[in-house]
Amino acid sequence: MRAVLHKDRVKVRIVRSDRKGRPEGRVAEIVERSAQPIIGRLLQESGVWLVAPEDKRYGQDVLIPKGATSVAKPGQVVVVELVEPPALFGQPVGRIKEVLGEVDDPGMEIEIAVRKYSVPHEFSESCVALARTLPEKVRPQDRVDRVDLTDIPLVTIDGEDARDFDDAVYCEPVSKGRGKAAVKGWRLLVAIADVSHYVQTGSAIDVDAYDRATSVYFPRRVIPMLPEKLSNGLCSLNPEVERLCMVCDMLISQEGAVEAYQFYPALMWSHARFTYTEVAAILSNTRGPEASKRKARVDDLLHLHGVFQALLKARQKRGAVDFETTETQIVCDDNGRIEKIVPRTRNVAHRMIEEAMLAANVCSAEFISQGKHPGLFRVHEGPTPEKKEILRNYLKATGIGLSISDDPSPGEFQAIALATKDRPDAQQIHSMLLRSMQQAIYTPINSGHFGLAFDAYTHFTSPIRRYPDLLVHRVIKAILAKSKYQLPALPTPGEAHAKLARRLEKGQAFKSTQSPLPSKSNAEGMAWQAAGLHCSANERRADEASRDVEAWLKCKYMREHLGEEYGGVVTSATSFGLFVTLDAMYVEGLVHITELGGEYFRFDEMRQELRGERTGTRYSIGTRVRIQVSRVDLDGRKIDFRLVHDNDALLAKPEHFESLSARDKAAQKSEMRSRSSSKSVRSSGFPEKSKRTSVAKKRR
Repeated sequence: MRAVLHKDRVKVRIVRSDRKGRPEGRVAEIVERSAQPIIGRLLQESGVWLVAPEDKRYGQDVLIPKGATSVAKPGQVVVVELVEPPALFGQPVGRIKEVLGEVDDPGMEIEIAVRKYSVPHEFSESCVALARTLPEKVRPQDRVDRVDLTDIPLVTIDGEDARDFDDAVYCEPVSKGRGKAAVKGWRLLVAIADVSHYVQTGSAIDVDAYDRATSVYFPRRVIPMLPEKLSNGLCSLNPEVERLCMVCDMLISQEGAVEAYQFYPALMWSHARFTYTEVAAILSNTRGPEASKRKARVDDLLHLHGVFQALLKARQKRGAVDFETTETQIVCDDNGRIEKIVPRTRNVAHRMIEEAMLAANVCSAEFISQGKHPGLFRVHEGPTPEKKEILRNYLKATGIGLSISDDPSPGEFQAIALATKDRPDAQQIHSMLLRSMQQAIYTPINSGHFGLAFDAYTHFTSPIRRYPDLLVHRVIKAILAKSKYQLPALPTPGEAHAKLARRLEKGQAFKSTQSPLPSKSNAEGMAWQAAGLHCSANERRADEASRDVEAWLKCKYMREHLGEEYGGVVTSATSFGLFVTLDAMYVEGLVHITELGGEYFRFDEMRQELRGERTGTRYSIGTRVRIQVSRVDLDGRKIDFRLVHDNDALLAKPEHFESLSARDKAAQKSEMRSRSSSKSVRSSGFPEKSKRTSVAKKRR
């Protein structure tokens, strides 16, 4: 491993298996060196300049020749470009490409994250120049061949801190038939910003948008997919200005079934900008102070709530999964430091808009399928066989009395969620249900959406911040015009195209179990597959960058609370310890297995718990504990806790270790050794502790 770095592409020869049957290999060939720059802190040791990588997956420091330090000073965060790769007997050598500043500078965590994950954060000159030529408002020629909806009281409903508005909604009651035979229902309009009118395929703005694929959201900062003139101006459905939009016009029955729908380009005028909090207050009290300020729109909101209740009936009928999970929001001060971490409450207004967007997305997927036009679907498949088995064992061990079948439906998951919603460990059970599912992806092969229980689903409602939605708009317009949308041929095939080519070479199946492998001659199929891979990968990249920044901020926050005690809940049990989330702060940290007390704890995978062999003490998901903040590693994004015991009963006595049989002692020492040398990493970024002496060795 000395001659390679993180993200190098290599060929490996398997040479043996370890005592647990895991294959061990040797790097046989370095196929491709990663061109990604390295971010780290500049250090000077004994006259030698080094950069210690901020990302601990780079296992070696980078040597910097004296003339390659630029204007950087010791201790500053810098970006390094490799000049010489590492060798078996030599460290990598690099030069400083960019100086980011001091580690405690406001916003430094974001500057590090965008470079660490290669998030494009500066628009190209050609993109900026093209954005300048765009108009400030809707022009007369833009109104041609559009339905005029300016008299329809469409409104936007978003969060308090929203800056761009993708969607506007309007609902009114309708009746089919006459007299007693009349059937009541709802007409629901979902108007989405018409980004595709201004962002032409293959233009400089389009190339930059495809490269980003999504907007990236950090506390206090957003890196948008589109230039600000579009995202916050021309394409944002701001109140009381004309805007171009694509409309999904639906007729919905009282049972929540979409009986008819149509798509068309339109011109709209947003009659109001609401927040979720404001709408929830109006719906809870239509004669209250919030309602009195918006008298003209109260009936429209009540109609929206009516169609929401109808759509909710349909959701429950088809058995869509609806978990109760707690999302958090980091509130920062002007210097970028955390003031507090608060739970993000989800009220009836959130759910009302969510159901309206889901309905429009389903109609979009059906429209593309019926039009027999290639496009990107949002596919979410059910759990893998391995995850099904783990979940079954967990449900059995917790005594819920319900399980899942070999071919589970979303309704089975929802039934378990409903049956356990009043249990003290409900959130942990729902978390396990969620973890058992696969991640959703973008693909041109429609395999349905398991979690939402839809046969076909896509993303139509956020073209300002998601590139797949922009592609869906273009496809819908092509179908309406009875033409065909052609993906542009990119000048350089990106990582997604290279990944696709490698899969074709090896003849491997795609993520989706129903995805046929496209022929090399099928250029169109390959292009759509590559676009799906690219958008899915960049969605993951954005999530990882956001989590990295949040982890940094939480570590800085917890450094001020070292030594303090808090109550918390075990949110995950592993072979190397417990992950505990604090009640008051919603911060997660690791209680390493060596901090649990003076006895040997064994991990029970079925019950997802650690159990002490001498006392029988159990720590499982949902167990309440009291901890002390013991260590914070900012560079490693790690927070370590230690358990605070109410009495000494849980502490092991020295004679316990003496009473162990020789075989047990050997097994315990071997297990401790394997744990201390392991480098396994959990998805949240907390590595297993290394080089720590076991309690047994300390006592001996």
